[in-house]
Amino acid sequence: MSIPTRHPFEFDPTYGMTLDALLAIVPPEVPAGFDTFWGGRYAHALTVDPKPTISESATSHPNWLVRDITYTSTDGFLIGGWLLVPRDGPVRRGLVVGHGYGGRDAPDYDIPVEETAILFPCFRGLSRSARKPISPDAAWHVLCDIDKPERYVIGGCVEDLWVAVSALAAIFPQTDGRIGYSGISFGGGIGALAIPFDTRIDRGHLIVPTFGNRPLWLTLTTIGSAASVQAYRRRHPDVLETLRFFDAATAASRIRIPMLMAVALFDPAVAPPCQFSVANALPKSNYNEIFILDAGHFDYPEAEAQHAALMAKVGQFFRTP
Repeated sequence: MSIPTRHPFEFDPTYGMTLDALLAIVPPEVPAGFDTFWGGRYAHALTVDPKPTISESATSHPNWLVRDITYTSTDGFLIGGWLLVPRDGPVRRGLVVGHGYGGRDAPDYDIPVEETAILFPCFRGLSRSARKPISPDAAWHVLCDIDKPERYVIGGCVEDLWVAVSALAAIFPQTDGRIGYSGISFGGGIGALAIPFDTRIDRGHLIVPTFGNRPLWLTLTTIGSAASVQAYRRRHPDVLETLRFFDAATAASRIRIPMLMAVALFDPAVAPPCQFSVANALPKSNYNEIFILDAGHFDYPEAEAQHAALMAKVGQFFRTP
């Protein structure tokens, strides 16, 4: 391992924690009503007809048919994104891919999967799903309706993921029950919240996930979205009561499908203790794996090699059965 020792930050992005200390972190206590809150939202999301619309994309790729896609999520919110379909071979599986808080400008063409249709939705308020009054700026997006648990934008983004699964299954019925999810950072946190309640998702891959261990998340210095919520909390100290229902570590303790987690020892945007809180919350089983990165949201010498090793595992993890 080669954890960065030189960086421009005025704080330590390792938070002084060793790997052993990170692996010993336990998730926070589950708030009463947590499962009912999310189970009800999931049941409602299942009633939504996504009405996916597919059109030719301005971009092309030698291995993929690239399509623009829109679908209707909860609250009638129109979600935009991309759909990749393999040029050769059948479609046997589906994969929904979530993005970080920077949004998404294009699909990822290097995901090493075969016989798989890949849907890249842009979560509400961001990139192709930008719409007022939601700000596309992460620092403001994360605060949208934070004082209203039923309306908080993070919950809407979780519903966007569930409806993305519905849209993919509607386009390719043969993938129903064989749809995976992969998400990084913001998309990792959204995935942790969504996966436990969606029985149609059969495996998940989360990379440096945010929103884990909210009590801790609110205390650790960061350049990520937590910073704006920490500032908000100074004026509204009761916000933690809402955030406890949007805790990725709490939700991860409910996951019962195979998971491949990638968590970092150094990360200025998503504090490693919060990432490891999500990973540590997963049930201990032979089909869950934790992949350790030297750093997240930061360039480092071994980044390319570690990314290649992780992608090899991803290809194996999502291999068509």
